Amino acid sequence: MKHPFLMAVLTFCVFSQYTFSQESVENPEKYTSKNKGKFYIFWGGNRESYTKSDIHFKGADYDFTIYNVSAHDKPKGWHCDYFNPARMTVPQTNLRIGYFISNHYNISIGVDHMKYVMYNHRRVNYSGYYPNAGTYNENPANGQLTLDEDFLLFEHTDGLNYINSEISRVDDISNLFKLPNTDKFQINITEGVGGGFLYPKTNTTLLGKERHDDFNIAGYGISAKAGLNFTFFKHFFIQTELKGGYIEMNNIRTTKSSADSAEQHFWFLQRIVAVGGTFSI
Repeated sequence: MKHPFLMAVLTFCVFSQYTFSQESVENPEKYTSKNKGKFYIFWGGNRESYTKSDIHFKGADYDFTIYNVSAHDKPKGWHCDYFNPARMTVPQTNLRIGYFISNHYNISIGVDHMKYVMYNHRRVNYSGYYPNAGTYNENPANGQLTLDEDFLLFEHTDGLNYINSEISRVDDISNLFKLPNTDKFQINITEGVGGGFLYPKTNTTLLGKERHDDFNIAGYGISAKAGLNFTFFKHFFIQTELKGGYIEMNNIRTTKSSADSAEQHFWFLQRIVAVGGTFSI
């Protein structure tokens, strides 16, 4: 004869298992509810702003500094070059690949391909010495000169390449907008910090010397960011970011001579829009 208590326990266990299985079928766990173990990649474009910078140039026969130099970026605009494999490095772009080490945190490596162009035809303060002084529209009385191309052209346009790693946090805020199914549409916020090195190809025409036309490790940078991520159908997303940081470049190659170099430091602000995908292995 079966014990009544044992029968009750068995009945409860069977019923509970059935209920759990039924709920699992009716409410399966969403793909977007967990991130750990997922990879992602994104590609996009950016615009930049820079603070003013003092730039110090030195070589065998010159040593001078120009002060409070302004610069701008060099945007391509909406253009098919962003997706043309033969010309993808021409615009200002961002490439990043990352991995979620937990549901909220990911680590990544990427390249921020920015462009930095010094404004020419402006009066700036200067100090120091260089060949043919007095032929570049200087005014020794107030210590100013004009940044004509004959004196100096200074650009990191191929580009101001910030190769960096980041650690970022991601939080799902879909419930704030009462989104019914995050596997169809999800909104996340993300914040992160990073650091890396600068690998520019600097276009410099300096005092008529032959320019150095090659990539060079020129310094380091640190950065922080915040952004919004809009994920569609589990795997595809658009991400917008504001990213700011500090760049220290103490080894800029300027001419063919290894004796010639420049150094500068400044702060930057990027506005980024990127498209990407998330996947599991």
